[in-house]
Amino acid sequence: MAAAKHIKPTESELEILRVIWDKGTATVRQVHEILSEHKNAGYTTTLKLMQIMFEKGIVKRDDSSKTHIYRANITRENTQQQIVGKMIHSLFGGSSTQLVMQALGNHSPNKEELEEIQKLLDNLKKQ
Repeated sequence: MAAAKHIKPTESELEILRVIWDKGTATVRQVHEILSEHKNAGYTTTLKLMQIMFEKGIVKRDDSSKTHIYRANITRENTQQQIVGKMIHSLFGGSSTQLVMQALGNHSPNKEELEEIQKLLDNLKKQ
């Protein structure tokens, strides 16, 4: 997966990637059916986007059978790190503190999320 490490997916590509990350592998039809639950998109649009994603190296495609099966060629974690890193730099002037304050100010974390955040803070303090 390292070859596609610095590819930055578009918003539409991220929607497709979320489906593939959740499922592990998926056909165009499977991705389209899941996206259609909350978005009005044509099958051919999903197909074309997934073909472009294959050409860009974002996904890999097994075409050994009639139905192509796609899997992610970039990890969710690496993609999240890239996007958040870019956001911190471009929107928050390099301040991760401002990003966290903004995120927590717009979303009230539940007890489990607060415990996760506290564990992360505790680990950062130990470093």
